[in-house]
Order: sequence, then C-alpha cells, then structure tokens
Amino acid sequence: MIRIAVPGLHEYEIRHLVLDVNGTLALDGKLIPGVPERIRQLASSVELHVITANTFDNQAAIDMALGTTAVRIGPGHESDQKGRYVRALGAATVVAIGNGENDVDMLMSAAVGIAVLGEEGLASSAHQAADILARGITEALDLLLNPIRITATLRR
Repeated sequence: MIRIAVPGLHEYEIRHLVLDVNGTLALDGKLIPGVPERIRQLASSVELHVITANTFDNQAAIDMALGTTAVRIGPGHESDQKGRYVRALGAATVVAIGNGENDVDMLMSAAVGIAVLGEEGLASSAHQAADILARGITEALDLLLNPIRITATLRR
C-alpha cells in the first residue's frame, strides 16, 4: 500500500494501480524505456492492473515483459468499461494512469488520476479528468515511487 497524505484534501491508502497501455506504457505497441523497472519496484507496494483494447495485438509480449496479465476490454464504450473496472476495485484505493479519450472515466473515478503527455499525445478530455498531469509515464510512475511529490502537487 502507498499512503499519500494531502493537507487540506485527503489521506489516501492506495492499493491498486490501473494502467492504460497504448500511449501510456507503450508507444506504437512497444514498452517505453524505463517502464518495466519502475513497474517491478511498484509491484511490492500496490496491486498492478493493466487494462487494454490491445490495439497493436502484442499484449502477450508486454505482459511477459511486465510480469502482468492485462485485462482486455472489448470495442465500444471503452471509457465506461475502464471506469467500471476502477470502481469495482474500490475507486478510493486506486491510482489510474492514462492518456486517451477512452481513459477519461477511469481517471475521474480513481482516487488519483494521472494523465500522461507522451509522444502519442494527450486527449484534452483526459487532461481535464485527471488530478495530475505528468510529462510521461516514467515521471508518472516516479510520482508513486516518491509519493511526497503527489502531496506537494495536490495540497491546498
């Protein structure tokens, strides 16, 4: 578990990390450098959940590299599917990270939503739905590895 105390807001007990794949963990279907190492570090603190539409049809290789088994969502209403997944975990215990229009509901539902601006871009709706904007996935994962940074960003 990762504890995040935000003065003037809330104290979070984060038990789950929900991660979008394409545009977030991967670019053009390939993991972004630095992601596997950070995921391994976080795995001892939170339960990892990778959720994907498997756009590039290579999720098996990504799962192997990360040591995860991704949840695959079907076409249509993808944002709703991701949001329902976060709420089923107990949204108050979830940090969600994504970049696309189909990540909006999970970013809004999670206790802390982190939008990443990577090479694929960032949907303006995902930016607005998130609590924090990170320059990229490694910076977003580093926030969780150093949660005092989240405190500093969200304090009122």
